[in-house]
Amino acid sequence: MAAANRGKTFTLITRAAPYGCDRPQLCLEISLAAAVFDQDVNYVFLGDGVLQLLKGQNTDAINCKSLENAFKTLELYGVTNVFVDEKSLLDRKLQKDDLIIEAQLIDDKLLAAMMENSLAVFNL
Repeated sequence: MAAANRGKTFTLITRAAPYGCDRPQLCLEISLAAAVFDQDVNYVFLGDGVLQLLKGQNTDAINCKSLENAFKTLELYGVTNVFVDEKSLLDRKLQKDDLIIEAQLIDDKLLAAMMENSLAVFNL
């Protein structure tokens, strides 16, 4: 699809485990900034990125702030298109009930179509 025909949606794909690097925080900040400026955002958790959404994270031992409360604010900012790769959950023996926020399951085909129809894709 030609760039001129693409929608105005930004797709953010986060694949990193929640702690140990700044990519999860950066992806979260980009999604919130885009939403503040009334951009449509698809927020996709893929691979180890699904671990960012696990309930009951305790970060005391690593002296780091948990991402849990920040993710709970996504809906307040208008980020309602949150997706979790179904295979990534299954590979980690997780279910949707293990997640701190509501997310739609996605597969490779839907992700490819989403990326094709996005104005920009950020892969972190």
